[in-house]
Amino acid sequence: DVELLYNRVDPFYRAQIVYGFAFLLCLLAMIGEGTFLRRAAVAGVALALLPHTVGIVWRMMIMGRPPMTNLYATFIFVAWICVVLGLAVEAVQRKGLGTFLAGAGGLVLLMISNRFETQGDTLGVVVAVLDSNFWLSTHVVTITMGYAGCLAAGLAGHVYLLQALGRPPGHASLEATGRAVYGLLAFGLILSFLGTMLGGVWADQSWGRFWGWDPKENGALLIVLWCSLLFHARVSRLIGPIGMAAGSVLGVIVVLMAWIGINLLGVGLHSYGFTSGLARGLAISIAVEVLFVAITVPLARRRFPTLAQPTLQR
Repeated sequence: DVELLYNRVDPFYRAQIVYGFAFLLCLLAMIGEGTFLRRAAVAGVALALLPHTVGIVWRMMIMGRPPMTNLYATFIFVAWICVVLGLAVEAVQRKGLGTFLAGAGGLVLLMISNRFETQGDTLGVVVAVLDSNFWLSTHVVTITMGYAGCLAAGLAGHVYLLQALGRPPGHASLEATGRAVYGLLAFGLILSFLGTMLGGVWADQSWGRFWGWDPKENGALLIVLWCSLLFHARVSRLIGPIGMAAGSVLGVIVVLMAWIGINLLGVGLHSYGFTSGLARGLAISIAVEVLFVAITVPLARRRFPTLAQPTLQR
């Protein structure tokens, strides 16, 4: 009865609709820079977060499991984390950026989750390799929070590169977006590292080895290495604000490959998330991200050369 009611209510579809309206309010607020519109957008995202949260808890009650049990569930949970991170950024900065990140992240990821929802029962029996509530609530939750942090940083990187096309160095909104990119990427790095280490402990208990160079393990390691590379390049003054933003955008590709691309290989001990028909969408997403960076970075460097200088980093 609880599951039937869950299917009738369809909380994630309702959340998706409200996220859509909130996202439109975010765009209007960013164009008009009005306080009323910004507050309305925040209220809209918070309202959408309610059925989103209820849906996740509802699934946990039905299955008796932590929130991540299959690839579909990871999308709705990562979307939830992105929204929470966006609202946290908005609570600190109060410039509309966090609301935009929350609205866009929640809307896009829930829309993508619809792709998996049409393939069958999303409340199916957990595969044997994931049959551990303890590790589902520690390793899997932690690593997916790392995904969310890196994706949110990448989305903020998109905003920074677009702002850099028209706003000079030192502009308040540009500086705020740069700080958001840095903070979100740091969050993603920390959680990805912890999740990868917890995964190694789980692998040692389940398979008798901490690390086996499995494709999924390599994907998680790539996220940690990519984020670490960006922070080391920033500290050593090899890249400036534009480089950090561009690296965060390209980091979205790394996350997508580790999150979805590895599953498409259908090999390794972590191939339980294999889903057909995603290769084309993944390839298009990668091409779009590369094209975006290839266009915006040279234009921003040409318009405001000082933005590319590492000396602007603080």
